[in-house]
Amino acid sequence: MSNAAVAANRLELLQIADAVAREKLIDRELVIEAMEDSLGKAARARYGADVDVRAHIDRKSGEITMTRVKEVVEEVENHQGQMSLEEARVLNPEVEVGDFVEIDTLPTMEFGRVAAMTAKQVIVQKVREAERERQYEEYKDRVGTIINGVVKRVEYGNVIVDLGRGEGIIRRDQLIPREAYRVGDRIRAYVKDVRAEVRGPQIFLSRTAPEFMAELFKMEVPEIYDGVIEIKAVARDPGSRAKIGVISYDNSIDPVGACVGMRGSRVQAVVAELQGEKIDIIPWNDDAATFLVNALQPAEVAKVVMDEDAERIEVVVPEEQLSLAIGRRGQNVRLASQLTGWDIDILTEDEESQRRQKEFNERTQHFMDTMNLDETVAQLLVSEGFTSLEEVAYVDIDELSSVEGFDEGTAEELQARARESLEEAAAAAIEKARGLGAEDALITFEGLSPQMVQALAEAGVTTLEEFATCADWELAGGYTTDAEGRRVKDDGILEPFDVTTEEAQNLIMTARVQLGMIEPEAAEAEAAPAQDETA
Repeated sequence: MSNAAVAANRLELLQIADAVAREKLIDRELVIEAMEDSLGKAARARYGADVDVRAHIDRKSGEITMTRVKEVVEEVENHQGQMSLEEARVLNPEVEVGDFVEIDTLPTMEFGRVAAMTAKQVIVQKVREAERERQYEEYKDRVGTIINGVVKRVEYGNVIVDLGRGEGIIRRDQLIPREAYRVGDRIRAYVKDVRAEVRGPQIFLSRTAPEFMAELFKMEVPEIYDGVIEIKAVARDPGSRAKIGVISYDNSIDPVGACVGMRGSRVQAVVAELQGEKIDIIPWNDDAATFLVNALQPAEVAKVVMDEDAERIEVVVPEEQLSLAIGRRGQNVRLASQLTGWDIDILTEDEESQRRQKEFNERTQHFMDTMNLDETVAQLLVSEGFTSLEEVAYVDIDELSSVEGFDEGTAEELQARARESLEEAAAAAIEKARGLGAEDALITFEGLSPQMVQALAEAGVTTLEEFATCADWELAGGYTTDAEGRRVKDDGILEPFDVTTEEAQNLIMTARVQLGMIEPEAAEAEAAPAQDETA
């Protein structure tokens, strides 16, 4: 803005404000306030930095009024810009410390070249700040939507996009591989984040985000836009393959068919935008196992075994389906894992059969060794589902005698041998625990078997006091998430004995009460929330 513009006649000043407001798409009032600030600053350059001059431009006539003001303070340090409360109350009885009081009106003056340049800089700065604020307010509400723009320039693999009223950036890792853009190309992207930074709002765009695909489907499939069909999960290997889980809230509408469209028209429109990325559309199911079977398409699944605590799922597939289930470079199983949120182990039917045979042989050998049985009898027990000595020793006698080839006498003999073996194992465990320094209070503590006491002693827990200070996860084990977001297994001392976190908490609380470390009521209060969580 030139010297002539700053010293312009009154109406011209308002016309300039209107023109700047229209060009920069900001409020006219903000431009006039910037002009007032600039005039005040220029006047202070004329009258001295200690003099606080405020300018006011009449919004209708453009009349400029210059006023000298002073700040009301308790103790005056600068007589040019400050005044005491007593002096101020002579002018205005209601004034308080911290207020500003108008002293007199200064004559309107002609500005020199330096003052004019100062005024121009202030106006430009204020207008730029207002423009940035407008941009941030406009684009922060568009996070999570798709935006169109034109490639402005490409810097080190990052694409700068002209959005019309702002500028966005697509970082190299947010571009689909093998995608090349030139200046002037039209581009469509997902608004991932908008941050207000010192150099202006930063608008971060993405073409690899799973949400980008979901939004594209929302644009192509009216049923998704209307909420009849919902996209529940998306997993992408950008530019190569993707899986999308959909559910329909209207029984008459097939969610997969609606997303595919007539002769694949809808899905092809999305595929074309994503540079030929192949998309598997999968019906969503609340049952994790069923959804996983669907997610591993096109492979056929024979069997699924779930471990909910570890969030792992074991999938058994026919031999000829193994490579299809895993996919090229593990892509199919990786996407299925991302889509479902479960870690997936894939076995062939032969591998599962071999593992089952190995388990059968190990259990048979265990019964043969501990109960002094011949192979046939041990195999019969394993075939009937018996997995441990405890099951044989304490099961109802009728269950044992009902096994084909066993009579009541055989059943009683089997139970006697199992109990005898358990007693010998318990005695041996106690002896080992004592040898490791385990005290009687720990050995006789109710809820701990001799084998558990041995395991505790081997881990260095030899007294009831040490046991009472253990954390529940130290006993029962659990999972923690590492810095890279992976679930890591923490082994518990009593985990081999299938002690749950709740059982571990109860044992620890009982020990603390027994030792007088806490009151019984406090133990009950601490145990209650834990039980609620497990429920």
